[in-house]
Amino acid sequence: MIKTITYIKKNPILILLLSFPLVIMAEGGEWGELWVFTFSAIGVIPCAYYIGESTEVLAHYTGPRLGGLLNATLGNAAELIITIMAIRQGLLELVKASITGSILGNLLLVLGMAMLLGGIKNGVQTFDRRAASRNAILLVLTVIILLIPSLLSHYIGDVDPMPSMKVEALSLGVAGIMILMYGLGLLYSFREKDNPLAPKTEVGEVVKRHWSIKNTFLILAISTIGVAYLSEILVSVVEPVVARLGISEFFIGVIFIPLIGNVAEHLVSVQVAMRNKMTLSVEIAISSSLQIALFVSPILVFISLLFGHPLTLVFNQFELIALIAGVLIAALVSADGESNWLEGSELLAIYIILGLVFFLL
Repeated sequence: MIKTITYIKKNPILILLLSFPLVIMAEGGEWGELWVFTFSAIGVIPCAYYIGESTEVLAHYTGPRLGGLLNATLGNAAELIITIMAIRQGLLELVKASITGSILGNLLLVLGMAMLLGGIKNGVQTFDRRAASRNAILLVLTVIILLIPSLLSHYIGDVDPMPSMKVEALSLGVAGIMILMYGLGLLYSFREKDNPLAPKTEVGEVVKRHWSIKNTFLILAISTIGVAYLSEILVSVVEPVVARLGISEFFIGVIFIPLIGNVAEHLVSVQVAMRNKMTLSVEIAISSSLQIALFVSPILVFISLLFGHPLTLVFNQFELIALIAGVLIAALVSADGESNWLEGSELLAIYIILGLVFFLL
């Protein structure tokens, strides 16, 4: 009992696992869709955390090359599962909003919090200017690729209310090229340690886990099943919750889904910045955005075909403006290789303003 209490104190996120029985009680006791939505969302957070932890341990056992592949493919597993469940329910706008929200969340919210808290604690912080500039350029190019179907689809076929075959073909072609680029990026990252798609581990620090490989696979499997179970419940009550609260499905996708799926990774980036390791913090934020844009979004396009709800990479004008603004401001802030709490507060201010706009849409 004492060991359990000690372990919970070291890992307070374990307390959130109590949401599992609460979800079952809320469903069975007919507490209402809002409680089911809340408890299932809270339950995703510790599951996503343990997917990340088990992936780190596996990466430690398998070595840097295979470990880098594991980190790259499982880094956004929780959000990928949530969006797959949303596609299964036909909530395609929610899926596209979550893609936009994940990119914006990493570039504005996470990077902003890291610069704000890191700057308050350590003053002006420096990071690798060349790596930051190179990564920012890669991110700009990646987002441009992601936006091409949105900008040109109207000229080759109908988009609303149902996309034409040409628009679907364009999205599939772009998605295939993006996955190819992601694979080439991983191949390059095996040789270049400063590539943004490479695994981000702190130099000189060893992953300290007392899990065996068998237990690690078991934790990974249980966490993945937990995310899948809770995601299905979460997505099933989105429409009733939207109707009851009077908010848009778009707001839930662009703000709420990315937060619950990546909160553990967000905390890591902020903690690293407060330790005055800003280069690593910036790379975590940018690499996560790149993985969403180059891996998660194109994979979802192909997965959507299995459920009979074709997903296209055609975003609305609000998402396009937000993506362009988020990428440009993140590139400008990281161009000089220095950060401070004021720059962090500016990034957060832009994120809050965009969130307010999305809420009022």
